[in-house]
Amino acid sequence: MSRRVWCSAGALALAVFFASQGPSAGPALAVSEQDASLQTFTQILDIIEQKYVDPVNSRDLIFSSIRGMLTTLDPHSNFLDPKTYKEMREEQQGSFSGLGIVISMKGEEKELTVISPIEGTPAHRAGIRAGDIISQIEGKTTHGISIDEALDKLRGPKGSKVTITISREGYDQPLEYTLTRDDIPTASIPYSYMIRPAVGYIRIKNFTQTTDLELEEKLKLLKSQGMEKLVLDLRWNPGGLLEQAVRVSDRLLKNNAMIVYTRGRLRRESDREYVAMGRASKFDMPLIVLVNKGSASASEIVSGAVQDHDRGLIVGETTWGKGLVQTVYPLSSEAGMALTTAKYYTPSGRLIQRDYHSIEEYAAGSNTAPEEQREVRLTDAGRKVLGGGGISPDVVVELTEGSQFADSLERKTAFFDYAAAYAVNHRTPPNKQKFQVGDDIVAEFKKFLARKKITYTDKDIQDNLAYIKLGIKAEIFAYHFGLEERQKVLSERDNVIQKALDLFPMAQELIVTASKSGSAEAGTPNK
Repeated sequence: MSRRVWCSAGALALAVFFASQGPSAGPALAVSEQDASLQTFTQILDIIEQKYVDPVNSRDLIFSSIRGMLTTLDPHSNFLDPKTYKEMREEQQGSFSGLGIVISMKGEEKELTVISPIEGTPAHRAGIRAGDIISQIEGKTTHGISIDEALDKLRGPKGSKVTITISREGYDQPLEYTLTRDDIPTASIPYSYMIRPAVGYIRIKNFTQTTDLELEEKLKLLKSQGMEKLVLDLRWNPGGLLEQAVRVSDRLLKNNAMIVYTRGRLRRESDREYVAMGRASKFDMPLIVLVNKGSASASEIVSGAVQDHDRGLIVGETTWGKGLVQTVYPLSSEAGMALTTAKYYTPSGRLIQRDYHSIEEYAAGSNTAPEEQREVRLTDAGRKVLGGGGISPDVVVELTEGSQFADSLERKTAFFDYAAAYAVNHRTPPNKQKFQVGDDIVAEFKKFLARKKITYTDKDIQDNLAYIKLGIKAEIFAYHFGLEERQKVLSERDNVIQKALDLFPMAQELIVTASKSGSAEAGTPNK
């Protein structure tokens, strides 16, 4: 039986083996007791259908009862209704059919706004721009609809058409576009660039079917640009395909090094070990991996393997702690069920999973056990690492939050809206090497805030001047050059990235230490 493992955090509960049928374990209840319970369930359903004050949908009731049953087990066992199951498979495949635009609800009016067209897609070819407001889809207003509803309307079969109406800064009349849907790749690696001379930066946002191929392409490109060190950013990466987490780890580790192993109740189905097999070119340069509380599952597999083998320095915050494996069983009506069948362990024997017995604390990500209560393991070189609650970084760096005024500017999308207005009067793209936000642009931005009725004081501006200048520059670059250029600018105020750039001597030292200690053998996890 072919199997694929999907590992992720969040509502979909996704660290999964795809299987065509369930395990052959015996029933949890005696047959007579189970029959009696099912009879009670059927009676309740019949009474609700006949007597409830309003008409009910039987399928919705049954789906809800299944969800309730699974949530009593753990936070990741879950029922996948047909829509959710379809979306999960699309994300796994790394593509869908649509127009090729990143959208969001922006401003106090929550308008459906284009954040960026994706290069080479129908929207990009048609001239859709960042800042465009989609006011209608197929002649129906978008006011009040959700992002999910908008995506459902914009996506569709390849070759089908959809008409959208756009409101654009500087145009008096709405613009109407009829676009033909096409296959849209969903890049697993949205950003990769040289962040400093000899230092590359790669951000992996999730692990899909294309992650390893994308990584190979990005590494080759950055090496050709002089990369000698790498910052690998896994922050806010909820996971994805285990196969891809293994392949990414394989590139970073020596052959035969353990990557991750699983243990479960049904040993023949659940106990598996994954080792570096040398299936792709190796990356052997100094490495820093960034993680935070939003890094989960597949992200924790990669960062845990890197840390346990002393391959690179882990920097940031303790990760989420999602180390439960789910087998996804296809069901009737095109639905599916994700059922926890095993647990993940890092090469040193650390359990990745945090305590989930308090669902509220688990959802908040706040119940990592005190350090003195967590299990202690050793890396290949004998460094102490902690288990039982995510991957703790080698160097703790928390992201610095902006001021209240800076937060209000972001919340009211002031930088984004200003960039769209700025582009109306400055149609020529700025010079990326020379462009700076000077006093003239700051003065213009202040007038823009006044027009938008966003209150401020001169002290607000002065206290946040550096933040404001970077915010303006980032959004102007995004408008003309795309989201990667925006990320390059914003990384200048990302204190985690900036701190990591100063830690490469420690990362280099780890390589020397690891070379002296050797590697763990495949199939022999430390315990």
